[in-house]
Amino acid sequence: MDVMPQQDPESRRPPEPSPHGPQHSHDPHDHSHDPYVMPAEGATAVPPPPPTLRTTLRRAAFGAVAAGVLLAGALVAVPDGKDDRPKEPGPVERAEAAATAGSPASLSDLTALIGDRQKWVEAHPKDAPSWATLGSAYVEWGRRSADAAYFGRAEEALKRSLEARPGERGNGEAWVGMAALANARHDFLAAKRWGETVRKQDPKTWSVYPVLIDAYTGLGDVKAATGATEKFGELRKGVPALARTADLYRGQGWREDALATAREAADRATAPAEKAEALHRLGELAWERGEPEEAVAQFDAALRTDAGHHASLAGKARALVALDRTDEAVAAYQTALSKLPRPAYALELGELYASLELDGDARSQYEKLAGLLEQAKAAGVDESVVQGRYESDHGDPAVAVELLRGQWKKQHRNAAVADALGWALHRAGKSEEGVEYARQAVDTGVRNASYAYHLGMIERELAQYGPARRHLQEALRTNPAFSPLDAPKAREALETLGEPPPGGPGDMQPPPPPPPPPAPSREPKRESQPEPRPEPKPEPKRASPEPKAPAPAPSQTAPAPSKAAPSSPAAVEADASKTP
Repeated sequence: MDVMPQQDPESRRPPEPSPHGPQHSHDPHDHSHDPYVMPAEGATAVPPPPPTLRTTLRRAAFGAVAAGVLLAGALVAVPDGKDDRPKEPGPVERAEAAATAGSPASLSDLTALIGDRQKWVEAHPKDAPSWATLGSAYVEWGRRSADAAYFGRAEEALKRSLEARPGERGNGEAWVGMAALANARHDFLAAKRWGETVRKQDPKTWSVYPVLIDAYTGLGDVKAATGATEKFGELRKGVPALARTADLYRGQGWREDALATAREAADRATAPAEKAEALHRLGELAWERGEPEEAVAQFDAALRTDAGHHASLAGKARALVALDRTDEAVAAYQTALSKLPRPAYALELGELYASLELDGDARSQYEKLAGLLEQAKAAGVDESVVQGRYESDHGDPAVAVELLRGQWKKQHRNAAVADALGWALHRAGKSEEGVEYARQAVDTGVRNASYAYHLGMIERELAQYGPARRHLQEALRTNPAFSPLDAPKAREALETLGEPPPGGPGDMQPPPPPPPPPAPSREPKRESQPEPRPEPKPEPKRASPEPKAPAPAPSQTAPAPSKAAPSSPAAVEADASKTP
């Protein structure tokens, strides 16, 4: 409704300049006293003859065309004082648009949204949707900045939203925020409960499916994660759905499909934060394929697109290590940790120091890691997987086993937990039990060089030399520089195992082929049959005094006993001592 007073069109025009001198007539057609009008002289003083009908019609037509042209020009040039150009969205609007599309917002826009919602809820404490938006923004900020203190603020804001309007009364946004908070704290079972509650209430709420995908993935439920990803793609087309699909393919080891989908997401992304996330995903895929140059290029592109995408800085550091540019890698790790202090990055930098034989720097970094783990625990974030990895290789493996068994009991049975638990059991002297978990991690299909390395080393400890050799080779083939500490150990273990014996294991060697048939001759085949018959051979074997008769047969099968020797523990040790 227009509440402005109605004005006459003449009142919007600028005032006309008043003529000099007084007006002696009020007739607008009387120009006799108008100083701006020249008096008629000569031929102009005689009135023209009346125009013909053709002239009148022609003038009317030309006048209509001219009036149309002038009117169109006036509408384009002077749009009645209004600017028809679209207004440039501000940071709050950009953050809200990203949330509506299911895409990440830049950190600066996210900061603006948080500030805007904080001021609003101070004046409107009963606004449940605004509290839910604020809580979800806190979760995203805490996750993107690795500042777990924001998770406590997020929980308080989301509870305020549910107090103002319970979820049963239509406040599904707050329930989705609680699910996202549980995922950020690595409590995937709680995230599943929150998310499934929302889906049960309204299956078409698209915003619940990303949190359900994360929850199912954390629990290792591949079937449920696949179903949630497909449903999200149905409800929300575009870059967010492509990104989730690429992650699903990546987790199942479908490299080509993951790469093609991730490239499509990067090509279609437009917003800087969304584009940077897509480029980061391409960098991670390149790193896992063992292509560090490509990985560095993709991470650099992500940082050029969005300088606040600090995860790409850590990814670049990892790839620089593979390129033996360790000084640059250390600097990149340090910068990434100063802006995004995630425990996993601290562990990687500590192991890089250890690989460079900088033991003092490594110990200092591990101490920083311990501090980060304490901060995460105080904020309710479960970092048991990272802590278990540290304890297995650099601390107390028994502590690692206890931590990771707790994860398994909480139904966190994804590939990362299975791999870490299997390795911890191996390091604690329980390789027979650990190999089962390590196999489960590899059997998920994910192409992770560390998983293959751990399984190969455990199998080597159990004298399963064939599988051990195969998995160690797979680790180095997948990514030759997957770890500055473990990749050299994998190569050393392969050298120790040596090459497999020719022809395969003795117990798997097929029997020697039968002797070739005799050359065709005119003689009947009955006479040639007694010669190749094997019946005479057992008789010399029974007669022990004559070993010369069976001599040709053992010469062809003499290696068989030595090839079958690894089946016994003593022979295995003897064989291992002979291998270079």
